[in-house]
Amino acid sequence: MRILYGIQGTGNGHITRARVMASTFRALGVDVDYVFSGRKEQDYFDMDDFADYRVFRGLSFTSKSGQVDSFKTLKNARPLQLIKDIKGLDLRHYDLVFNDFEPITAWAAKQQNIPVIGMSHQAAFLSDKVPMFGRAFFRRALIRNYAPASVYLGVHWQPYAENIIPPFIATHHHDNPVMVENKVLVYLPFENLNNVVEYLKDFPEREFYCYHPDAQDCSIGNIHLRAPSRVGFLNDLANAGGVIGNAGFELASEALQLGKKLLLKPLGKQFEQGINAQTLLSMGAAHVMSYLNPNAMDDWLQSPQNKKLNFPSDPAPLVEWIRKKQWEKVDQLHKYLWQQVDLEQKLIV
Repeated sequence: MRILYGIQGTGNGHITRARVMASTFRALGVDVDYVFSGRKEQDYFDMDDFADYRVFRGLSFTSKSGQVDSFKTLKNARPLQLIKDIKGLDLRHYDLVFNDFEPITAWAAKQQNIPVIGMSHQAAFLSDKVPMFGRAFFRRALIRNYAPASVYLGVHWQPYAENIIPPFIATHHHDNPVMVENKVLVYLPFENLNNVVEYLKDFPEREFYCYHPDAQDCSIGNIHLRAPSRVGFLNDLANAGGVIGNAGFELASEALQLGKKLLLKPLGKQFEQGINAQTLLSMGAAHVMSYLNPNAMDDWLQSPQNKKLNFPSDPAPLVEWIRKKQWEKVDQLHKYLWQQVDLEQKLIV
């Protein structure tokens, strides 16, 4: 079986999930090529897991000061380039497109009659059993038309429906996994970096390790700025006493796996992050703020750690399910993977 894996490159969450999948595909000898879209080619980093991957412009959103800028998003869409890339992608040599919310490979496969398995967090929202907090019909239509699939496999923190599986969180060997209570990992890539620094200055008793696309490695008192680095990020996450971030799915999943308390500032006008924040708030697994709020920080710093959620680390059962080509039968895969999540720790809304 030869697979083309299409991955949404906006942010790092989809790429994080793809790293886990790539490692397993490689270990099991599955022939996979990788396509990324949604980010400039020079902005990808630590991409050795994907060998000779291809990059397209695709579709993405533009943000400003912590929220989606709708005008600039539409202005930068380049629909003619998108159509050209879809029509120019030749899939004759592939048996399957495996897709993580990436539009070019999904639409090319639809036009060329190649089956598509759409595995993403967004796909979970297609089930009416998953909390959507309003505008459900419009949002589900957007998801289906953004990256259409033959079979949808959702990824979520709860087993809401039979086509939903838990996230796969890779096991990493960390330099120093012993928790440092006053250390806080900060990842707010859509906020203005200067605004983030000014916000953190009000809390000199904490040591903040702040990763940001605009940062260079340096320290400003108790604020330690860090350029993007997957290894450095994971090391700091391992021993941090808490995490401040936007409400992306993968970072929240990694923090839940490690039992880290979460303070979330979702990206404004981005419905997925808004839903994630509300879901985690209703689960009692995060504090949420709509702006960089010092009072929210004060309350969060006094809160206890989360219980650890033991998400699976090995997607081999998923890869075997793909190989068998019985893609409509997801009940056994769903049951097997959720059995690996500690039922006593699972947080049911």
